[in-house]
Amino acid sequence: MSIPVLTFFNNKGGVGKTSLVYHLAWMLADIGYRVLACDLDPQANLTAAFLDEDRLEKLWEESRDEHGCTILQCVQPLTKVGDIKDPTLTKITPTLSLIPGDLALAGFEDTLSAEWPNALGSSELYRPFRILTAFSTIMQSGAEQMNASVILADVGPNLGAINRSALIATDYIIVPLGADLFSLQGLRNLGPTLTRWRKDWKQRKDNWEQPDFPLPNGAMQPVGYVVQQHGVRLNRPVKAYDKWVNQMPKEYARNLLGDNEGPYPTTPVE
Repeated sequence: MSIPVLTFFNNKGGVGKTSLVYHLAWMLADIGYRVLACDLDPQANLTAAFLDEDRLEKLWEESRDEHGCTILQCVQPLTKVGDIKDPTLTKITPTLSLIPGDLALAGFEDTLSAEWPNALGSSELYRPFRILTAFSTIMQSGAEQMNASVILADVGPNLGAINRSALIATDYIIVPLGADLFSLQGLRNLGPTLTRWRKDWKQRKDNWEQPDFPLPNGAMQPVGYVVQQHGVRLNRPVKAYDKWVNQMPKEYARNLLGDNEGPYPTTPVE
């Protein structure tokens, strides 16, 4: 049985996504869950949050050879003629471990993009599916190593091929938001994208006939959103933030849940 994957995702940056993953990982570990955090963002901010500078420097120095333990070392053999490398977990506490990110992961984007259409082919499907589901394979392998009860994934603020493959591996999505117009527009972009990715992945799954190599469901089920608490600014009244916050329940319900009926809850302006 696969371990549930919870991904914090928004194509709008600067909304506290990485901070939420970091703090939730600690909170869940503190109350008894066994947590695997996975940094799938090429900016590697989650990794930098968990590790001090000396440990981070050593990690990335080691990542230049085959003994490295970042996410890049796990997928890099796929860009040549090899297969996925099992992750070497970075232990944070006895109940919390990390699959570290890597700045060079961005180079894997082209490989993922190239294999996406190939998964609809009529022959030689193993390699495309192996590559497209690499993140799922790596996270589930890491979770098995530490007997994790939940996987938390951090991804970058974009709608590219790396995030598409990360979302294929995802069961549940939480959307971090800021109290602004940009986050509102981000919700409007995110909903159709997730719908398309689910549909496209189902089409590819239906093209796969190897029961001994099960594929992730790609559920990508939205389970809520978190609005970043605004700072009080002298030149921008609190009501300006409430204007955007009170539109978000409707936009979230419409665009991510397909609920066009309502009613939609709002937060009273005080």
